Amino acid sequence: MLALTKLTLSHFRSHLRAEMHLDGRPVAICGDNGAGKTNILEAVSLFSPGRGLRRASAADMARRPESLGWKLKGVLQAPDQTYEVETWSDEGAARQVRIDNKASNQIALGQICRVVWLVPVMDRLWVEAAEGRRRFLDRIALSFDPTHAEATLAYEKAMRERNRLLKEQITDPAWYRVLEAQMAAAGHRIHQARTQAVQRLITAQETSKTQFPTASLELVQSDGDMPLSEADFATALNAGRGRDMAAGRSLTGPHRSDLIGSYAAKGIAARDCSTGEQKALLVSLILANARALAASEGAPPILLLDEVAAHLDAGRRAALYDEICALGAQAWMTGTGPELFAELGARAQILEVTDHSGASEISVT
Repeated sequence: MLALTKLTLSHFRSHLRAEMHLDGRPVAICGDNGAGKTNILEAVSLFSPGRGLRRASAADMARRPESLGWKLKGVLQAPDQTYEVETWSDEGAARQVRIDNKASNQIALGQICRVVWLVPVMDRLWVEAAEGRRRFLDRIALSFDPTHAEATLAYEKAMRERNRLLKEQITDPAWYRVLEAQMAAAGHRIHQARTQAVQRLITAQETSKTQFPTASLELVQSDGDMPLSEADFATALNAGRGRDMAAGRSLTGPHRSDLIGSYAAKGIAARDCSTGEQKALLVSLILANARALAASEGAPPILLLDEVAAHLDAGRRAALYDEICALGAQAWMTGTGPELFAELGARAQILEVTDHSGASEISVT
């Protein structure tokens, strides 16, 4: 199994200091709005690569006003061994990682700990702009390949520089060759990772029994087909300079991709489904992601489900809890009261979060 068996927060968000001892069961975090429940989920999300479930800067995570830095420590039980993990930021600097008392990095963190989440802001996934769906898919791709973030950062950096040249009407090809080679290499990797992630989700849905609706998925381009190879992509960038210069930006590449989803059984586009159906499709994809990781890594990821119970009826809540327990996943879930987790019974640990005089307190049962 993969689970945090101990979690310590220091000067993180609303938590001056908190220490939790867990046993691998799902964790139900209860408390009033504003007590700091989601802050705990955000802390757990930082045991994976990236900026966490809020996509916040390191500086924004520090408890104010008395602290400019924060630290998280965890004991991670993985299928092969137990790790001691620390991650922190001092005075808003980029966060650091230490694994078993040795300086490390976020890629290494992603290799030992997979974390998948569903938060309320994602409820608009099917109706928002394509950028949100690309980000959603990239997070799934990152769960399978911790180096995916490197490719996306390299692509975005090279594209920004190329776009600057285009806006300045630079025509000398020598200025473009290196940047376009970098875009082609990173962009091809990104597209391959996204394509593989979509296929893994499709396979996981097709081979599993679930009470949640199956989502049909397709990765499309807004301007035709994505070039098939790195060389083809470089050629397309070269050939498209004139058009791109007129537009002032790059018009070909994975930044023009979109994830199209539909409710398979009904044949309805996800964007046209009811709010409840859209939520159920999202839950289905998160569970599919978890099943695919369990198949490839030998254990399901840690799941973070913020306020998920409040948006499901009792039947679907019970189905979700049953699937989480069948997976053997440590799911961290938030809700205003323990009644939202009644269907879990003794299968979960309960964390009660209270806010006293501006400092959160946590009790574990």
